[in-house]
Amino acid sequence: MISNKVDIILANFTVTDERKKQVDFALPYMKVSLGVVSPKTGLITDVKQLEGKTLIVTKGTTAETYFEKNHPEIKLQKYDQYSDSYQALLDGRGDAFSTDNTEVLAWALENKGFEVGITSLGDPDTIAAAVQKGNQELLDFINKDIEKLGKENFFHKAYEKTLHPTYGDTAKADDLVVEGGKVD
Repeated sequence: MISNKVDIILANFTVTDERKKQVDFALPYMKVSLGVVSPKTGLITDVKQLEGKTLIVTKGTTAETYFEKNHPEIKLQKYDQYSDSYQALLDGRGDAFSTDNTEVLAWALENKGFEVGITSLGDPDTIAAAVQKGNQELLDFINKDIEKLGKENFFHKAYEKTLHPTYGDTAKADDLVVEGGKVD
């Protein structure tokens, strides 16, 4: 986007103060917070259970920042890639792994023997489309569509069709979806 090769970033793009310096964000369409997944045999259901244990995080993520700032007593084992972090958990190189709850919820359903014991930790963040800084025309266009789609309950319908089959009953649409750009 900064190199002027794309107009919109529309992916799992979390709104952060650092990113706001480089792009303009549209109204949000999803909410996300941290989750913690661990083996069912050593299920972590409270952050205090991580004291004296090893928590796997991926470098440069919200999870790394959150735990370094709020829980310096927890030993972090850091990996460069998400795939390496998940593999470390599978191999037993840590007691648990933390990243966005949307990711760990889906991963735990696909990996028997693991469960998300903490589904929401820290302040929730939002996910939104981003446009090049100063592109007000495109930003207004996206925001108007998000507001219109919200009146049609579009994002809840899309969740039921596309994400509910992935998350099953482990997550509720209201916990993840933002309608019309309005966070509850």
